[in-house]
Amino acid sequence: MAELFSDEWINALKDEWNNEPEVSDALAKIDFSSVITCGYKNEDQPRCVFVVENGVATRAGLYDGETPDWDMRADEKNWGKWTTTPLNMASMGIAFTMGKLKFKTGDFKAMIKNPSMAVPFVKSFGLMTKI
Repeated sequence: MAELFSDEWINALKDEWNNEPEVSDALAKIDFSSVITCGYKNEDQPRCVFVVENGVATRAGLYDGETPDWDMRADEKNWGKWTTTPLNMASMGIAFTMGKLKFKTGDFKAMIKNPSMAVPFVKSFGLMTKI
């Protein structure tokens, strides 16, 4: 298993994303394009970046100053748990409400109310279990 948030890990996630039609194809239907970053809550900078253009992950790597549309943060314990037991719609809502999953950038509440975004987003978390 690749180390969480390493270049190898985020590129494996990119490949899983592109190979999962319920994520990439679903987001292509709504022309979803974003710069997504993730990392730890206690750090100023995200660890890695993930660029999506029309549903397809086109680039992934270590964070290098990109401006994120979505910046997700959690502590190491929770990220580790989610890489083995994926979040579902209910557990993601609980994680957000309890502050276990934070969005430094991006509107989680608006996204989760939009099924065309929420369903692929939740499914994308499940991809972490395949790495």
